[in-house]
Amino acid sequence: MDNHWAELGSMLLQSLTETATMVSISIVISALVGLPLGIILVITREGHIAENKWVHRLLGALINVLRSIPFIILMVAIVPVTKAIVGTTIGTKAAIVPLVFYAGPYIGRLVESSLMEVDKGVIEAFLAMGASPLQIIWRVLLPESIPSLILGITIATVGLIGASAMAGAIGGGGLGDLAIRYGYQQFETDVMVITVAVLVVLVQGIQTLGNLLASRLRHG
Repeated sequence: MDNHWAELGSMLLQSLTETATMVSISIVISALVGLPLGIILVITREGHIAENKWVHRLLGALINVLRSIPFIILMVAIVPVTKAIVGTTIGTKAAIVPLVFYAGPYIGRLVESSLMEVDKGVIEAFLAMGASPLQIIWRVLLPESIPSLILGITIATVGLIGASAMAGAIGGGGLGDLAIRYGYQQFETDVMVITVAVLVVLVQGIQTLGNLLASRLRHG
């Protein structure tokens, strides 16, 4: 019995490390992709600082297409891309590629929503003072929306945790892989329960941290 719990603890720690690696790397890359996507979506809107209806429509359509594909299907659909980028289609490293394809467009929409909350009067004031579009992005749009952006990144991170668990279904590693291989396929209920509990604690911790940080910045 002691050996069973020691083995379970070891597997759980390894799986948690794999999940943390997948999610942390994926959220950083996804944010680097999603932030400019969201900015472009906002500034190319009708009446904004760099209005371009064709860029706005095409980019919006592309993001909508990617967001409409269920993650489990997306993972399979871009297997050749994953293979070309990381050289393998299984394991933690391979799971990061579809996670970025999944989260990048989603973050783009979250960024768009956050930036749209910025008071248009502030933007018009800077324009009246001769500010360039780039200056407005860096001095108005991003600083004014930081609390909302943090909440958006928090939501995306929680979504990535769920997606990383699904990645375990096709060899992505992490907590999802542990739950499926041992909890489901080998009927070890304790493994399933503990894995779910760890995921719940992880999600609650990240959401609480994001809420606190956004609240502090909003009232700071």
